[in-house]
Amino acid sequence: MTIIPTAIPDVLILEPTVYGDDRGFFFESYREDQFRRATGTTRPFVQDNHSRSRRHVLRGLHYQIQQPQGKLVRVVAGEVFDVAVDLRRHAPTFGKWVGTVLSADNKRLLWVPEGFAHGFLVLSDVADTVYKATNYYAPEHERTLLWNEPALGISWPLAAPPTLAARDVAGAALAESAVFD
Repeated sequence: MTIIPTAIPDVLILEPTVYGDDRGFFFESYREDQFRRATGTTRPFVQDNHSRSRRHVLRGLHYQIQQPQGKLVRVVAGEVFDVAVDLRRHAPTFGKWVGTVLSADNKRLLWVPEGFAHGFLVLSDVADTVYKATNYYAPEHERTLLWNEPALGISWPLAAPPTLAARDVAGAALAESAVFD
């Protein structure tokens, strides 16, 4: 596995070693010992999630203010632009974001630690996104940061207006959002 740093040191791109031949391919999508060495985290994953979305769907930017979730994200079909926003008030990267393309072709994973908002934009006709979470989904603690918050300046690769859920349309501005101390 190759670890690719991002502009926010705690957010990492993990690129698995893929073994392929004329039959197809094989790779370890998760291996605890390698993940622990790469991230320094020993928190267990307690929940796996899978979403399917069509082109131009933008999901996010979501986080849980209590019961925060670290997420190990990958795409098993299609392609997305995946974004993490640092909401740790005392971090030097507070309010900064990183984004990367995750796809079934590149087989990369993105580690989004606790204390970050997360979202993605679907770039292909359809995308299946799966992620492991370090804490259980708790809707009473879920928050949404506005996807197009001017203070963040996220460069979403939009080819058309995004398709959004009502909660994503109603997301909060960074200055009004609950953040992590």
